[in-house]
Amino acid sequence: PLRIPLQNSIIYELHVRGFTRHPSSRVTHPGTFRGVIEKIPYLQELGITAVELMPVTEFNENEVTFVNPFTGERLKNFWGYSPLSFFAPKSAYSSDLEAPLDEFRDMVKALHRAGIEVILDIVYNHTAEGGGNGPTTSFRGIDNTIYYLLDPWTRAYLNFSGCGNTCNCNHVIVRKLIMDALRWWVVDMHVDGFRFDLASILGRDMDGSVLANPPVVEMIAEDPVLADAKIIAEAWDAAGLYQVGSFSSHRRWAEWNGRFRDDVRAFLCGQPGTVPALATRIAGSSDLYQRQGRRPCNSINFVTSHDGFTLADLVSYNSKHNLANGEDNRDGDNHNLSWNSGVEGPTHSRAIQALRSRRLRTMAVILLLSQGVPMLVAGDEFGRTQQGNNNAWCQDNEISWVDWRLATKNSGQLRFFRELIRLRKAHPIFRRHDFFQMTDAVHGPEISWQGLEPGTPDWSDECRILAFLLNGAALGNEEDDDFFVMLNASRDAEARFTVPAPTREQRWVRILDTGRPAPADFVDPERADTVECGAMVLVRSMGCVVLQSMVKEAKR
Repeated sequence: PLRIPLQNSIIYELHVRGFTRHPSSRVTHPGTFRGVIEKIPYLQELGITAVELMPVTEFNENEVTFVNPFTGERLKNFWGYSPLSFFAPKSAYSSDLEAPLDEFRDMVKALHRAGIEVILDIVYNHTAEGGGNGPTTSFRGIDNTIYYLLDPWTRAYLNFSGCGNTCNCNHVIVRKLIMDALRWWVVDMHVDGFRFDLASILGRDMDGSVLANPPVVEMIAEDPVLADAKIIAEAWDAAGLYQVGSFSSHRRWAEWNGRFRDDVRAFLCGQPGTVPALATRIAGSSDLYQRQGRRPCNSINFVTSHDGFTLADLVSYNSKHNLANGEDNRDGDNHNLSWNSGVEGPTHSRAIQALRSRRLRTMAVILLLSQGVPMLVAGDEFGRTQQGNNNAWCQDNEISWVDWRLATKNSGQLRFFRELIRLRKAHPIFRRHDFFQMTDAVHGPEISWQGLEPGTPDWSDECRILAFLLNGAALGNEEDDDFFVMLNASRDAEARFTVPAPTREQRWVRILDTGRPAPADFVDPERADTVECGAMVLVRSMGCVVLQSMVKEAKR
């Protein structure tokens, strides 16, 4: 295993089949583990440190009964959150159907040689056996009362997963099965970590009640075989239990920070009262993770995931467009915190296209320059769209497949993401070990917030702007440059920020401006324009400007 510290990780969520299934991927073995291997040079150039693979255990893609109303085509389970086995890799993801184990291991080893870790999205909260009308393939026939949560009176399945059944994760036999599976993936298949789907179900007892200290959650964190594995919880379930910030007090457990997603989205929709929450998210979500000695890296920050709109769709649609899923648009979340920027869906308006581009890149800046661990979704870096579908679980087609032609069409956006990732990796000030302290007697505050003027933050409901100065001198042994970040979430008004002085005898240069077209939106600091202390910097609506401190040029 590579053992990359979690605080240094940049996670890239991808679907093994969808990543290379589109003809534009130009790989020899599309939709397979070998297809992922063929794309490793791209992943290296992008700069991510880990891939998070959506479910790769065996599932029945033909279990779906819904039909696309437009084509009459029977839909398939594309995502795979319906495990038939907790161990067996999906044979259809192997170019050699007789050797999926070998091909999966080859993929992991190839990624490791490239310096990229492998995190598996695993489903232990339910199985493919579904509810009472589902098939009997394993656990139901072995011992229904042990493996599933049942109503004590009616013996009906308790459905906290939204998928018909719920695994009895804290029964001693089921616990052992889960631990055996995790150890097998680490020891025999060499994976580096796990993301636990609907992980809050791991904390329920036999009657569905929430346990204070769930045995299986503690066992996973304390197991010596899993000591170096990253463990990430999706800290909610389908029955309304929401545990972001409180899933486990154990320092090893990280969480998908749904609050980060919601607060960033709300801010860049121009909603009122969002500035204080955004500042908390940028600073690492201390309100959620500072207790019990946890750190910013316990927060997995994301704006989009497989579940919901893509980043391009987030700025292009107000509402979900899921009719192709065959459920009359009833499926998928209605609470998307999205804004279409003026027109629903595709448009030829250059002004709206420019606004969408600013918003998208500004979201990327917040994601990559916040404290915590950033996660992005495959294709978001070059504008992948699902045509407004926010629940594409059953779309094994071009709605879900990554269209690699967009990497050329939107090459400027792709470059922006690469440069942002490079900036994050080059500067430890974005990857702090601990939370910000309010004051530092020697070097001044570690972070300083402001509105339009230095020293005057605006936390009012009406405020749509936020700026902050990161003090590189206060990092101790890892002394770094200062950075001054200005954000404007007004839908139509420009903002002019007065630039504070750097913390040392240095000068500011403008390295990033999402109000400018590529490649002027991200400039090498050696070639960037100098910005004088006290100058006013214009930030476009829904835009962002970042200044970096540099040593002053010697006088000649």
